[in-house]
Amino acid sequence: MNVALVQSTTDALGELFAAARSRLPGSGPVAEARQSAFDDFARRGLPHRRIEEWKYTDLRALLREVAPLAPAPDQADLTRAAKAIKSLGIENTQKLVLVDGVFAPQLSDVTTLEAGVHLRTLREVLEDNGNKVRADLLQTSVASDAMISLNAALATDGVVVEVAEGVTLTRPIHVVHVATDSGSSLVTRSLLKLAKGARATLVETFVAAEGAKSYQTHDSVVIWIGDEAELQHVRLMEDALDAAHVATGIFTIGAKAKLNTFNLTHGGSVSRYQGFIRFAGEGSELTTNGVNLLGARRHGDTTLVVDHAVPHCSSREVFRAVLDDRAHSVFQGRIIVQPDAQKTDGKMMTRALLLSDEAEADSKPELEIFADDVTCGHGATAGALDESLLFYLRARGLPEKEAQALLIAAFVGEAIESIVDDNLREVAMAAAGRWLATRG
Repeated sequence: MNVALVQSTTDALGELFAAARSRLPGSGPVAEARQSAFDDFARRGLPHRRIEEWKYTDLRALLREVAPLAPAPDQADLTRAAKAIKSLGIENTQKLVLVDGVFAPQLSDVTTLEAGVHLRTLREVLEDNGNKVRADLLQTSVASDAMISLNAALATDGVVVEVAEGVTLTRPIHVVHVATDSGSSLVTRSLLKLAKGARATLVETFVAAEGAKSYQTHDSVVIWIGDEAELQHVRLMEDALDAAHVATGIFTIGAKAKLNTFNLTHGGSVSRYQGFIRFAGEGSELTTNGVNLLGARRHGDTTLVVDHAVPHCSSREVFRAVLDDRAHSVFQGRIIVQPDAQKTDGKMMTRALLLSDEAEADSKPELEIFADDVTCGHGATAGALDESLLFYLRARGLPEKEAQALLIAAFVGEAIESIVDDNLREVAMAAAGRWLATRG
């Protein structure tokens, strides 16, 4: 690479971080952790195709640069955000709202949280000088990545939620990310901890207020699931169609615990959701499903790494992609079975439906097995709509687009059906329906 170009990029990143410092919460060890994280990001730069994990999503070409932080929202921004939240149609939740990367208590259900739920903002914790481990919220030992480092360096706010031991929540915790500013970055970091035996549902939604465009979302969520705890996790990404979205989920699963996670992407011009899931206790179960719905020239990347570090755990991965026009979908799934993780049962399946000859789907399922008493497997397929089924539906009077929509809904339905909550399943289907309605 040209040395002058590298120097220019490094200088620009340094100026970006310097301009943001006054807005970033935390001093002392927090500031030191931020500086260390930013130094790591500046050294690596935006990920590119020569990095194996990013070979299909070259951010140096697709993103080119990191935008400056969005300004704090004013009352007009909050009013637009409230309208965007209402359009989601998700009700009966415990809503926690972040607008342009800043927690908005006036739009959140802070006074009606269920018993056993303890809420703090990330800003509040990082600015608490009496909390000696506050800098730990910006660090993780589960995964190392340039975009994780960028998130740790520039995170302006987020929510820190703890669910007490043995508590079963009756309403989902709903973290809503709303963008109102154009041409800027929203950098958020949230944490959820379920104590032993707790049961909860977490919903994450990403949406743009009217007029918001060409922004960048850089989000990270760190989740600890205690022994015998259960979490249902539903993530819906409906950012503006010209936005960029890079998000990371980091999960640690205790013993005899259950995690069911689902991700739907149909917004953004460039997006990547990367999940790092580690089994830390025996006898646990993971079900993870995802759907990419992409058209035009949009690029969507889902990358999952499941680390079986202990014995007697099972994982199931199902991913679906529907691509139209010149869209590009990427699925990278890696199952790692560590030497001591005997009796592991891990399976992964990815399927892509191509609605155009110019659409592209890249699938890279991987197994890294270092134990000898395991059951693991993976598969990948790609193809077009079944012409015989399409003919059958059209012969019974359905217009071509409606017939295609029925077959597409059935195709993604297997993944969406994994959502346990009936209301959230309908919300996901409605989101998929909105994408189908935009097809020409």
